[in-house]
Amino acid sequence: MQGERRDDRRGKRFNRGRERRFPPKPVELGKEYDVEVKEVSRKGDGVARIQGLVTFIPNAKPGDHIRVKITRIGRRFAEAEIVGSSH
Repeated sequence: MQGERRDDRRGKRFNRGRERRFPPKPVELGKEYDVEVKEVSRKGDGVARIQGLVTFIPNAKPGDHIRVKITRIGRRFAEAEIVGSSH
């Protein structure tokens, strides 16, 4: 019986992280957005925020006002490609 309790606790501890819910994303895959790049990531990608969601943009630098298309949405971030300049 004690062994069963230990297994139950481990299972709950393990599942606790998996049950964590992330709020809906403010972006959609394939959709375009106008952004301003504010900083550079460790990998050298430009970083912009779309309604608070961190978005990584290759070949962008701080100060760029660009139009991007979302190419990937992760749990805590998005990735995008440049499709043009924003005016």
